[in-house]
Amino acid sequence: MLLPNPSPKIEKCKEKGYKKSMRILGIETSCDDTGIAVLEASKASHFQILSNVVASQIAVHQKYGGVYPMLAKREHLKNLPIALERALGEMLGSNRLDITAIAVTYGPGLSPCLWTGLNFARDLAKKGGVPLVPVDHIEGHLLIALASNEKSKIQSASWRTKSKTNLKFEIPNSKNIFPAVALIVSGGHTQLVLVKDIGKYEMIGETRDDAAGECFDKTARILGLEYPGGPAIAEQARLWSEDMLLSGKLSEAVWHGPAKGGQTAESATPERPLGRKRGDSRKQHSERHNILLPRPMMYTKDYDFSFSGLKTAVLYAYQARPKKERESKKYIQAMAAEIQQAIIDVLIHKTIRAAKEFGAKTIMMGGGVSANDELRKQLGQKAKDMNAKFLAPPKNLSTDNGAMIALAGYFRYKAHKYPKNPDRIEANPNLRIA
Repeated sequence: MLLPNPSPKIEKCKEKGYKKSMRILGIETSCDDTGIAVLEASKASHFQILSNVVASQIAVHQKYGGVYPMLAKREHLKNLPIALERALGEMLGSNRLDITAIAVTYGPGLSPCLWTGLNFARDLAKKGGVPLVPVDHIEGHLLIALASNEKSKIQSASWRTKSKTNLKFEIPNSKNIFPAVALIVSGGHTQLVLVKDIGKYEMIGETRDDAAGECFDKTARILGLEYPGGPAIAEQARLWSEDMLLSGKLSEAVWHGPAKGGQTAESATPERPLGRKRGDSRKQHSERHNILLPRPMMYTKDYDFSFSGLKTAVLYAYQARPKKERESKKYIQAMAAEIQQAIIDVLIHKTIRAAKEFGAKTIMMGGGVSANDELRKQLGQKAKDMNAKFLAPPKNLSTDNGAMIALAGYFRYKAHKYPKNPDRIEANPNLRIA
């Protein structure tokens, strides 16, 4: 492996027993973000993210409307040495760092991307003589929610800034948090996980087809919005809500979900787009354009999800409109608001029902889509209504990053869940948390 010049020196921590603190280097390359971070952990469960460098590939993949694995791999190869240098050098002001262990994502994700990060981390671990800890990407998203702190603000260093990260947080006694229900929602995953304790998980629901983030991307493409679709849809929905508030047409009591027996995605056609039932007095963000989309699988008895039907319903509804109307800014904004709310309604309904069934003390949320303001606000309020804690990571830690891998790696290291021989670790694109 070619290290930057001057090369950051990875050295095994000389602190015998690690009684005072330990430092974990986290490496994340499961998809299109190259993330390297350093996490410092003390014996009393106090943590500090010393550096968190993320190199985004959005600009590279934007013209394709999605991530190309081999192109992403090439970008990781280019970005990893630079990210390492900046995480250890610029962020800490030193080219030398005592490291207790290196944590790396080994799945799930895109195989070429996973292997790139794993090989890079393995080479570092061997040269530094430190343990290599394999980390589940989903567990990283789940556990970084424990860094939730309304008073803390975190900045991830990018290629354009040298901002320092100084997020300090403490993880309280697990008896006060667990059991918890965690909603993991991103471009590649939509899952509900029962968290009995750190390291003890049970999958209780997941998407049967498209993930929520994937639905955002695909519906944004239908509307002619840019990639990634989640932030683009959210921005258009925000503009629509502002317009409705200014015009006095947005009800303060926003409806969250259709009545049972309402029109479904299967009954929607270009000739008969989704709309309100007769006598329906519900108020929606998108009322002016009479848009009502389905909430797929919202009332099924299980905790699985499905968003492919929602994408189809959006396509039918869009195509049914006259070209002049569907290309207007107001229609795009109205449709975006309804797409966002439809996804949020399903996610919240299933999460809250699961939390009640399993007696959850806490509702946790992680993944790129967890950065959505409306989802955070509405799920947080629902958790409050049922007297449950609500934990979501700072927004800059919602998307893929090395800090979440370092945190999950810390707990796996403490539990001795890593092989002595780093060559035994292999990438697993289809890894499941439980």
